[in-house]
Amino acid sequence: MSESKFKTLRHIETVRNYLNKVISELLDRSEHHDKTKLESPEAEQFEKYTPLLRDTTYGSDKYKKYMGEMSVAIKHHNEHNSHHPEHFINGIHDMTLIDLIEMLCDWKAATLRHNDGDIIRSIDINQQRFGYSNELKNILVNTANWINSQRVFHKAIES
Repeated sequence: MSESKFKTLRHIETVRNYLNKVISELLDRSEHHDKTKLESPEAEQFEKYTPLLRDTTYGSDKYKKYMGEMSVAIKHHNEHNSHHPEHFINGIHDMTLIDLIEMLCDWKAATLRHNDGDIIRSIDINQQRFGYSNELKNILVNTANWINSQRVFHKAIES
């Protein structure tokens, strides 16, 4: 085997190993996502407000009112979950790509809980809310379009 081929194979192996670390982290997050919602002080608030939020439009005055009423649970949730920009001092600007992937999947799943949910509209609203660039917005939209094209088993009506 030539030295060049050997070095290429080592490079491929190294990339595979890094990708496997990313995959491992995402798998871990998929198993532990939002578990803080199942414990106090979050559980009680989410029990009450999840059904109410279903009939609201994301970003609407009614939505914001309910979120304000849930402020203790929301604050606790954000403090313990790095897929929320509010977790960080500098918001979305301190997040990793891993955090962003989990965040976008969370946003997509949340749109399925609303009667009029739309991930692209959520990305637009959240650009103003979190102050991210047009470049990041385009990456999120491109990824959301890819997510929308996937066949994913879910029971959104039950979530």
